[in-house]
Amino acid sequence: MRSFAAFQLLSLICGVLFVVCEAFASKEVSVLNIFKEAIYEDPHLVLSNWNALDADPCDWNGISCSGARDHVIKINISGASIQGFLAPELGQLGSLQELVLHGNKLLGVIPKEVSLLKNLRVLDLGMNELTGPIPPELGNLTNVVKINLESNGLTGRLPPELGKLNNLEELLLDRNRLQGTVPAGSNADFPSSMHGMTASSSNTTGFCRKFKVADFSYNFLVGSIPKCLAYLPKTNFQGNCLQHKDIKQRPKEQCDGSSLVKIHPEADNLKHRPPKTESKHQQTSKPTWLLALEVVTGIMVGSLFLVALLTAFQRFNSKSSIIIPWKKSPSEKDHVAVYVDSELLKDVAKFSRQDLEVACEDFSNIIGSSPDSFVYKGTIRGGPEIAVISFCIKEENWTGFLELYYQREVADLARLNHENTGKLLGYCSESTPFTRMLVFEYASNGTLYEHLHYGEGCQLSWTRRMKIIIGIARGLKFLHSELEPPFTISELNSSAVYLTDDFSPQLVDFESWKTILARSEKNSGSIDSQGDICVLPNSMEARHLDIQGNVYAFGVLLLEIISGRPPYCKDKGGLVDWAKDYLELPEVMPYVVDPELKHFGYDDLKVICEVVNLCIDPDPAKRPQMDVLCNMLESQIDTLISVELKASSLAWAELALSS
Repeated sequence: MRSFAAFQLLSLICGVLFVVCEAFASKEVSVLNIFKEAIYEDPHLVLSNWNALDADPCDWNGISCSGARDHVIKINISGASIQGFLAPELGQLGSLQELVLHGNKLLGVIPKEVSLLKNLRVLDLGMNELTGPIPPELGNLTNVVKINLESNGLTGRLPPELGKLNNLEELLLDRNRLQGTVPAGSNADFPSSMHGMTASSSNTTGFCRKFKVADFSYNFLVGSIPKCLAYLPKTNFQGNCLQHKDIKQRPKEQCDGSSLVKIHPEADNLKHRPPKTESKHQQTSKPTWLLALEVVTGIMVGSLFLVALLTAFQRFNSKSSIIIPWKKSPSEKDHVAVYVDSELLKDVAKFSRQDLEVACEDFSNIIGSSPDSFVYKGTIRGGPEIAVISFCIKEENWTGFLELYYQREVADLARLNHENTGKLLGYCSESTPFTRMLVFEYASNGTLYEHLHYGEGCQLSWTRRMKIIIGIARGLKFLHSELEPPFTISELNSSAVYLTDDFSPQLVDFESWKTILARSEKNSGSIDSQGDICVLPNSMEARHLDIQGNVYAFGVLLLEIISGRPPYCKDKGGLVDWAKDYLELPEVMPYVVDPELKHFGYDDLKVICEVVNLCIDPDPAKRPQMDVLCNMLESQIDTLISVELKASSLAWAELALSS
């Protein structure tokens, strides 16, 4: 009888341990899904087979599991252009040995929770867009062999805590914005005969060790190179603000502010002195019998809890129930830690909701809408007319990742400062009531779409259309060639081109924020064209947004401007397909011109058609850059009114009507 009872107890204990293991495995699946949730752009669909309902992630793209398929040991997603943030929950993958996310577009900071990955051997986050400091907690990754953080936007000082990583062989920190000195630690001057050895003292902090590879180039480091690192190639320290005349450094004007962030050695040594209090591991250990009693008691309590849980589940399951797919609860959302860059919006004006409400007449002056936004027109007291975009999203659906991306978008839009790009005046971010808004300077003449398809044709004479085309080209040239990093218009079409009083075009990226809203399906523009035969196609909006895509859209936009036809008609198909028959044959080329135009410049038309052909080349690699296209248009199209007057005797009357 005793043996049977013992067998029952052993079975129950095994069951408890099995459930615990299963719960831990499912927790890893949840972590991977949180990681996916923090990625909002996946152009190559590498995460397409990451299924939240799949209990076994071992066959997911980029995931490798242990031999028993019970733990994730590798995440390798490189060169996939995924854009998003690093979820702090990654620190819960206790068995992870390699985290390789090289060559993507990851934003935000490196979560300090990565330091919880005690089995991690490779951490490769190089060639992303990460910002903020390197967490000193990475010094707890005692098994790590390689750390690659190159080509990001990391700031702050080099954490001396990395000197505790005795197994570290490769450290790549080049091409960031790191400052301060290179911490050498207590062994800064150990003799060269020790260079073949790894610094092994447990209290060593600093970088004095024999690295196989270590690169600190192209940062803003100051001071001198520690003698213990003199064995490294000199090129691995170039492009800094170091005191070495024989190594190429940054110009003095770039280094003027670097000395301000120099870490004083005295303060640094004080900070990293070992604490006076004894650690917990130095306290008297517990007797073995007491530990065994605690383990048995814990198992028995866990068993009773499991029995109660199963009983409650059976009672609940006796009723009809619905299995809900994995979904993060609102309460869980609140515990997701996301580091928001407080410096990101320091130079962008912040408006109060109350001020915008007054400016927009209690938000009654609606000039555009979509399922997830409203666009209001208003006037700031003593200031310009404004267009305010208000996001229609509930607070419970707004995660920390969305907030960080929203701030990133605001900062990105604030960079646009050109006469042919819309000007972001500021933003509004409030909690009660929940508000997220963008405030643009309003172009009072409406959109190009409205003038082409709903306005009077005589308002857009040939010369005026040429000026609009060149203005758009100049705006795109600025965005693509003169900004670093470049900026692309999310949905480049005639609804994204606003016109001022003198019909000067301004590119306004009202659609860029839509990627904030949980990968929602994008709408076709701010102009409602329901009931009309011709509408804007969703297929054009679904393409991946990049510079080549903007160039293609620019070609379509040129056709729309000179023809007066929308990009897609249900009865006539796509504008590009319709125009192909006319673009290359001079004798039929005039058929693409808007019939409402009484006259046009034939030489201008040939240039436009040539540019269109270059833009819509099926091979994106063969499409020219916007600076080339802009130069073609500016040098070969004459927008002087006198040229238009000479072209037709009717131009005088048309000019009078359009002025």
